[in-house]
Amino acid sequence: MITSKTNFLALIGNPVNHSLSPIMHNAAIEYLGLDLIYFSIPCNEKDFEIVIKSLSKINCKGINVTIPFKEKVLNYCSKISPLAKEIKSVNTLKLNGKGEWHGINTDVEGLIYPLKNYDLLNKQAIILGSGGAARAAIQGLINLKMSEIIVISRNQISLNSLLNDFKNQHSIKGLSFKNPKILNLVNSADLIVNTTPVGMINNTSTIKELPFGDHVWTSLNSRTLVYDLIYNPQETHLLNYSRRKGCQTINGMKMLVAQGAKSLSYWTDGLEIPIEVMEKAIKKHL
Repeated sequence: MITSKTNFLALIGNPVNHSLSPIMHNAAIEYLGLDLIYFSIPCNEKDFEIVIKSLSKINCKGINVTIPFKEKVLNYCSKISPLAKEIKSVNTLKLNGKGEWHGINTDVEGLIYPLKNYDLLNKQAIILGSGGAARAAIQGLINLKMSEIIVISRNQISLNSLLNDFKNQHSIKGLSFKNPKILNLVNSADLIVNTTPVGMINNTSTIKELPFGDHVWTSLNSRTLVYDLIYNPQETHLLNYSRRKGCQTINGMKMLVAQGAKSLSYWTDGLEIPIEVMEKAIKKHL
């Protein structure tokens, strides 16, 4: 029951209407008997500063941030975890006793979670996109000791910034989506990770598209593992296409649940979070 003492947690981003985070978090909150509620807040980029500052003044216990704010939000944190600082991407914030935001990144751990059963040591990977999720993906694949990580992006400015931040990692390279070498790289990749919003259910203009166009995928090899961080729909056009090519595929649900459980544990000072309850709630909804 919501009362005047109930604190809240929130997801901020654009878009967020498709998000299943409120469903999984509220299921875990109910299971744990906490006086909390979690909901999403759609936010235009021009309004972000006033929203993030306003939330620090009221009974907000913590927030998640998603596209397109994972990098921008660093400017509003008084303290940032070493991992989040290294990859320059924050997805989880918590207030200290002075009304200041502390930021961490739970995406890296979440991203690795469904990959732990695969042998990716010294293998080659492609990451599609160069935003905050791509930064988490890079760090996750570095942790898995992959030999080469190639980032493909439409946005040359964000790609250059990303490559500069990871310049000490010699295994990381970047390419424009127009580079003709991409066909050969897609063919030889052991793992491809999509961090772009192409195919998201809330993005109706791209739901039937493949990232960077159909021609990029004609050389896709059946031995490639294709991992789409999108979880709604459960099978994006990319995953459907890859499955029909004979590839193993992973959607973003397990990452969503794993990073969400870590966030909720952070907000509740280390409580053990029921991941199974969160995952069951999502599957029931879908």
